[in-house]
Amino acid sequence: MPVNPWTLFFLCISLLLPFHFLIVAAVNQQGEALLSWTRTLNGSLEVLSNWDPVQDTPCSWYGVSCNTKNEVVQLDLRYVDLLGRLPSDFTSFLSLSSLILAGTNLTGSIPKEIGYLVELSYLDLSDNALSGEIPSELCYLPKLEELHLNSNDLVGSIPVAIGNLTKLQKLILYDNQLSGEVPTTIGNLKRLQVIRAGGNKNLEGPLPQEIGNCSSLVMLGLAETSLSGSLPPTLGLLKNLETIAIYTSLLSGEIPPELGDCTGLQNIYLYENSLTGSIPSKLGNLKNLENLLLWQNNLVGTMPPEIGDCEQLSVIDVSMNSLTGSIPNTFGNLTSLQELQLSVNQISGEIPGELGNCQQLTHVELDNNLITGTIPSELGNLANLTLLFLWHNKLQGNIPSSLSNCQNLEAIDLSQNGLTGPIPKGIFQLKNLNKLLLLSNNLSGKIPSEIGNCSSLIRFRANDNNITGIIPSQIGNLNNLNFLDLGNNRISGSIPEEISGCRNLAFLDIHSNFLSGNLPESLSRLNALQFLDVSDNMIEGILDPTVGELTALSKLVLAKNRISGSIPGQIGSCSKLQLLDLSSNNLSGQIPGSIGNIPALEIALNLSLNQLSGEIPPEFSGLTKLGVIDISHNALSGNLQYLAGLQNLVVLNISNNKFSGRVPDTPFFAKLPLSVLAKNPALCFSGNECSGDSGGRSGRRARVARVVMVVLLCTACVLLMAALYVVIAAKRRGDRENDVELDGKDSDVDMAPPWEVTLYQKLDLSISDVAKCLTAGNVIGQGRSGVVYRVDLPGTGLAIAVKKFRLSEKFSAAAFSSEIATLARIRHRNIVRLLGWGANRRSKLLFYDYLPNGNLDTLLHEGCTGLIDWETRLKIALGVAEGVAYLHHDCVPAAILHRDVKAQNILLGDRYEPCLADFGFARFVEEDHASFSVNPHFAGSYGYIAPGW
Repeated sequence: MPVNPWTLFFLCISLLLPFHFLIVAAVNQQGEALLSWTRTLNGSLEVLSNWDPVQDTPCSWYGVSCNTKNEVVQLDLRYVDLLGRLPSDFTSFLSLSSLILAGTNLTGSIPKEIGYLVELSYLDLSDNALSGEIPSELCYLPKLEELHLNSNDLVGSIPVAIGNLTKLQKLILYDNQLSGEVPTTIGNLKRLQVIRAGGNKNLEGPLPQEIGNCSSLVMLGLAETSLSGSLPPTLGLLKNLETIAIYTSLLSGEIPPELGDCTGLQNIYLYENSLTGSIPSKLGNLKNLENLLLWQNNLVGTMPPEIGDCEQLSVIDVSMNSLTGSIPNTFGNLTSLQELQLSVNQISGEIPGELGNCQQLTHVELDNNLITGTIPSELGNLANLTLLFLWHNKLQGNIPSSLSNCQNLEAIDLSQNGLTGPIPKGIFQLKNLNKLLLLSNNLSGKIPSEIGNCSSLIRFRANDNNITGIIPSQIGNLNNLNFLDLGNNRISGSIPEEISGCRNLAFLDIHSNFLSGNLPESLSRLNALQFLDVSDNMIEGILDPTVGELTALSKLVLAKNRISGSIPGQIGSCSKLQLLDLSSNNLSGQIPGSIGNIPALEIALNLSLNQLSGEIPPEFSGLTKLGVIDISHNALSGNLQYLAGLQNLVVLNISNNKFSGRVPDTPFFAKLPLSVLAKNPALCFSGNECSGDSGGRSGRRARVARVVMVVLLCTACVLLMAALYVVIAAKRRGDRENDVELDGKDSDVDMAPPWEVTLYQKLDLSISDVAKCLTAGNVIGQGRSGVVYRVDLPGTGLAIAVKKFRLSEKFSAAAFSSEIATLARIRHRNIVRLLGWGANRRSKLLFYDYLPNGNLDTLLHEGCTGLIDWETRLKIALGVAEGVAYLHHDCVPAAILHRDVKAQNILLGDRYEPCLADFGFARFVEEDHASFSVNPHFAGSYGYIAPGW
């Protein structure tokens, strides 16, 4: 058969050409570049399965788009798990106009070679893990309109060359780690519509005034940065601006009135800054304004009535400022208003009834102000209202019954006012109400039986009022009730059995009422109950053993009632109990040992003022976490051996019992004041001979007693003569007394026992160790009332400060009492901590935390100021201010005036944290302004005199 010569020719050609050339030749250069890049990736690339190398072009591949010339113009692989780096060779993609690789798990830096893509108009590399700096080469892409680099780990500053992107419309850089300042060249971007660079904590400096040149700007977002300084007035040039969001930053200065010229403005988010001055009235020009959020700044002045002209306003939140004046009546014009939040200011005047016109209102929060007058009945017109907070004001009058018309109400808090009259029945018809708080008013009348209809109620608090009548049985219908607080009222009758229907009740406080009868057995069905306080009532009967079924109970307080019988052993089943107070009742019998087996009992056990007998159960030795035990005023007997090992005890009172034997020889018992051990006739102390120790006959004991009597009389005479000598010598010393103290020559009589010692912290301290350290070499300060020493407690490595008072001056005794009265009841990081005190007949000592860096006066005036920078100095000033603010505003039950704030009384810790000290002049500020802890003719000491004295 003859062979065609052309067939032979083509066969030879096919054998001569490499096989792989035939395959690669099927795809163009752009396709090969894409395939080459995928070989470096480690992600899940199943979605790219149609990237077929035998095709002529990649134009049909997933995520690839081409123009009419089959050139790739778009690569969109958003949220494909690529897991790798960006390619560094873009020479094959000079036609690319859109590159979208958002959320593709890319790492590494942005290659500067992207700058070769001169046709690029859209670049999105957001939501990856890219690092390094933004390459300046990106800023020379002449056609770039949108740049999305948000949600990466980029560092460095925004390139100054950003101003070259004259066609840029969107610059999205938020949630990176960028630093430096916003470049002034940003003002070159006339077409820029959106800037979002928030979430870059280290982005700092002022907002450049050139921002006013970005005439197309619609969105300005620089929140959660360190941007500081004042907002530039040039913002008023941005007529298209709709949103300014620079919250949680360091802005200061006043809000520029020019902001009112941004007629397109819809949202102002400038909260959590340090803005000062007043709210500009020109903001009333913003007819499109929807959200005005200025909370937590330092704004002063009044709310401008012109805000009422912003008819589109939906949210006003200027809480946590220092605004004064009244709420403008013009707010009644804001018919679109949904949230009005003016809490924590100094707003006064009355609540305008015109607010009833704001039919869309859902939140009204006016708490913590100085608002007076009555609650306007017009608030009942707010059908959409869900939250009404008016607490801590000076409101009076009745709670308007019209509130029952607000059928969507979920939370009402009217606490800490002067409201009177009854609780309106209609409030309990609100089907969505879950929180009703009426604490600390002057409300009277009965709790309406209609309360049973409010099935949605979770928290009901009416503590500290004048409510009378009984607890209605209908309260048992409240299956969702979690918190019931009716303490300190005039409620009578018995606790209804139906209360067991409140199956979710966790907190029940009905203390200080006139409740009588027995504790209902049904209480044991409240399986979720954690806190029960029925103290200071007239409850009778026995404590039912079913109390042990309250296994979730952590605090049980039944003090000051008439409960009798024995303490049931089943109480030990309350394994989560941390505090048990059964004091001031008529309980009898023995203390059940099961109490000692409660593993969580660590706060307090108070069984005082009962008729308990028997011995301390052995199981008490297991209460190793317990801090307070009071079993005084009973008829308990036996010894104290089972209390000896309780290492966590801070307070113990066993007085007025029949205990016998020797007091345990432990450091804790050695430091106890005699008053907490008193009136136990058979109890003997260390060093004394106890009954039965010697085994001698009664005659021998009598002889010994006579000898002891003679010795005591002789000793008394010697001590009397010594005392006379000391008194005469003290008069002769006169002005030399201070020198004697500083020289450490205090007489042994000054430090002689017995000592009464009270400690507020767990501290291994003995007076003998303290006395050894009260020498001139350990003096760290002195003032009018006494000398302060550093005392190193042996064996602990702990140093404390001990202040010894000069009892030769009347002021010192008063200052000692004042410091205990104030410091013992307060705790704050910027107030020196009182650890305890000690006193005998001649000396008084206070024990404090030792602060190693001395006082502020020494730091400022003795050549040490160069050791600390200005930031530390600012922290010291702020710390002192916070301490004083705590004394004036947060102390309960009464504020405290220090009246001697000066540099010598500001102590510094190891990191220069300041603590306010020396409360010798301090006084409590009672409501009637008539109660003083110390009241000298003037307030203050050398270096400071309080204003007004």
